[in-house]
Amino acid sequence: MNIYLVGYMGSGKSTIGKQLARKLNFEHLDLDDYFEETYKISIMDFFSKYDEETFRQIETKMLIKSFEFKDHVISTGGGTPCFNDNINLINRQGLSVYIQMHPASLFTRLKNAKRPRPRTAMLDDESLMKRIEDDMLVREHFYQQAQLTVKGESIVIEELVRQVLKFQGSS
Repeated sequence: MNIYLVGYMGSGKSTIGKQLARKLNFEHLDLDDYFEETYKISIMDFFSKYDEETFRQIETKMLIKSFEFKDHVISTGGGTPCFNDNINLINRQGLSVYIQMHPASLFTRLKNAKRPRPRTAMLDDESLMKRIEDDMLVREHFYQQAQLTVKGESIVIEELVRQVLKFQGSS
């Protein structure tokens, strides 16, 4: 079974994914890194050369490709579950876990992020906060469809492992 981490950009999906994979003795796959390795272009550069719709189509194909993997923790992009019925695809193929964070926490993380994000890189503080709040109004509906929800600000990996194992036992 694969575990898919969903949530807004900056919520910690990649960091949590690596830790969770290590604890479960699974492999970790970051869908954004997988995209960049496969297409030999950064997501930032892809967004500047093409459009978001094209990216979302390719992202869905890569998500579907991940269904072939076994025993992986997959950190999705922030928008992955919100397009092309992807959250339903994820829920049929594995366990989805929503890393939920307050917009103010996301703002702090994105403002201080080492890696620029295509949808937020050029925004001032006010515009960044507005982007997060506006996106969350649309995306929260999709994130809430995840099978497990954990608070990103106070996540304890051992507790998440326990919840995942409990879910596996009941499915």
